[in-house]
Parts: sequence; structure tokens; C-alpha cells
Amino acid sequence: MQAQSGDKSLAGGPSSRLSELGIELPAPPTPLGAYVESSDVGNLLFLSGMLPMVNRKLVSGRFGENLSVKEGQEAARIASLNALAAAKHHLGDLDRLTKLVKLTVLMATTEQFVEHAPVADGASDLFVQVFGPEAGHVRLVYGVQSLPVGAPLVVDAIFEIEPTRQSSTK
Repeated sequence: MQAQSGDKSLAGGPSSRLSELGIELPAPPTPLGAYVESSDVGNLLFLSGMLPMVNRKLVSGRFGENLSVKEGQEAARIASLNALAAAKHHLGDLDRLTKLVKLTVLMATTEQFVEHAPVADGASDLFVQVFGPEAGHVRLVYGVQSLPVGAPLVVDAIFEIEPTRQSSTK
């Protein structure tokens, strides 16, 4: 059964779950061009494509050439952690995230590479750990010839967020 929109899938919210998993978020990423990393409208938070950066250093390579599925899963996980860091930076409180709505994973691949789904599971699995399997998310995964700055993959996410509470006093 799918969780209803806005339901907390796991008690305590995303920050508690990350703590339980022993995961510390990295510093939020900064844009590589003339754009912002995040933008919200209504109850949705849109993130710019997140790269697999560790300590401001890009994981690089191309699938089917010099990156394995296992390395790709880790790169997708890293990019997803960067997405959560960007969300936290934008919202101020990671626990305003109620669920991942849509995940898109783009990969730089050779023409022969066909294991896109297992690589993208590196991102999906992390989000399931954070939000629970009941929350579910839709996903689009595809390969392209190249990605900006030689990145092996880009994780694009849309989250549902709780609205900020307005003070009733004036």
C-alpha cells in the first residue's frame, strides 16, 4: 500500500533516520553556473541536477568504459546525499521533506551499456532508507553520450515538502 501524500513514512523524519543510519550529510553543493540549486513552489521542492562530489571533488568516468555498476551505485548514492544536503540548506529543516516524488538519473554511458537500472538503484535505495518503502517514488533513468564537467551521472529530484507554519500573532 502506498503512503498518502504528506504522511511520514518513518517515525522521526529524515534527519532522525539519517542519524540512525550513521549518515552525515556533506556540505551543500554550489551551482556551477547561472542558476540556483533549489527552488520550491507550493508543496514541492525542485533540485538542480546533483553531481557525485566528495569534498568538492567530482567522481568521474563513464559507464561501459571505466566505471562498474557497483561504482555507479556509490556515485548515485553520493549524488543523492548531495541532494539531501541541498534540500536541507534550502529548507533549513530536513524534516520538512515528506517524501521523494520523482527521481531522474542521467548517466554518461557507452552505446553498449544497458545496466542503467541497477546503477540508479544506488540513489533509490538511499531514498527508501530515508523515507521508507511505503512512500514510493517514480523514476526515470537514461544514458547519454556525455554530461557536464565529465560527470558520470546526475541525480535530479523533486520532493514533497511540508509548508512552513505561519505565526497566528501579529
